[in-house]
Amino acid sequence: MRRLLYILMIIISITSISFAEEMGEENIHTETGIILKASEVKVDDTSAEKFQMVDIKITSGKYKDETFSVVHYIPENIAYSIIVEEGDKVVTVVENIDGELNVAISDFVRRDKILYMALLFIFLIVLIGRVKGIKAAITLFFTMFLILKVLLPGILSGYNPIWLTIGISTMITIITLVIIGGINSKSISAIVGTTLGVVIAGLLAYYVGATAKLTGLSSEEAMMLMYIPQEIKFNFKSLLFSGIIMGALGAVMDVAMSISSAIEEIYKANSSMTKKDLFMSGMNVGKDVMGTMSNTLILAYTGSSIPLLLLFMAYESSLVKILNLDIVATEIIRSLAGSIGLVMTIPITAFVASMLIKKENI
Repeated sequence: MRRLLYILMIIISITSISFAEEMGEENIHTETGIILKASEVKVDDTSAEKFQMVDIKITSGKYKDETFSVVHYIPENIAYSIIVEEGDKVVTVVENIDGELNVAISDFVRRDKILYMALLFIFLIVLIGRVKGIKAAITLFFTMFLILKVLLPGILSGYNPIWLTIGISTMITIITLVIIGGINSKSISAIVGTTLGVVIAGLLAYYVGATAKLTGLSSEEAMMLMYIPQEIKFNFKSLLFSGIIMGALGAVMDVAMSISSAIEEIYKANSSMTKKDLFMSGMNVGKDVMGTMSNTLILAYTGSSIPLLLLFMAYESSLVKILNLDIVATEIIRSLAGSIGLVMTIPITAFVASMLIKKENI
């Protein structure tokens, strides 16, 4: 669910920002285009560079419907090697130099495929969940709105990432659980459990990360933030722990709602149960959920690090060296902090739910 949320966030960003936006200079534009004709890959006799002769029709922005013939060079690095064919949709950079237009292909257009998959996801949610599916879709878009329009702009404006993330996470939790479950003891219990679980995860990660002297600069994206045009001096440790809080939110929310819902259903089936009995029932449900959800968090972080792990294995790096690398220690602490927050959510939610649901029905 968390990965699907990120995909939908990307879609909103793509659809809300035109490809025709300028890239910081008036004479440089990023536009979409379609390949009308493309030659076979050739090799330059002088430089040994690979290239294609390509005809491109611009399909957006200021130069829409204009056609250009360009030499498209193909770098050796496979990550940036783009070989085009007739009919491919591409992202182009159009640069105006003293009235002369230079066009270069920067990437393939992928937003259409992402959008279609996201629409399929929303369709299936509504088809299978009906009214609850519609509510789930609403909460997803509300979550994306808060992240894209409140959290990220707030961090760029200089607000403390940790406290801002905790506030946004709390808002997301309250709105999501109230829309899905209504205003009742079940939702309140899940909200309390989720909020405290996420805060525990964040504070624990902050403390351990600070004592372990993590830099928050383990990823290329973090380092690139040092050179953004806004010239903001980020606290990269705070950004790291902000990400940990947000990353744990989805799984913790799932656990909290599962436990509070289970306790409510158990009480409806047997209203003679005491608070202690309800609490123990919630704990039993939580124990079953705990194993799979902890695996979910750890496997999600491990899955994103497979290329890095393969590098270590290929070069036969020692375990001591691997564990002490900033990037590895960051991912381990991220996984463990989220999992600890998830585990702590179980008794908190079970206790609050057993108290409130029993009191509500007295």
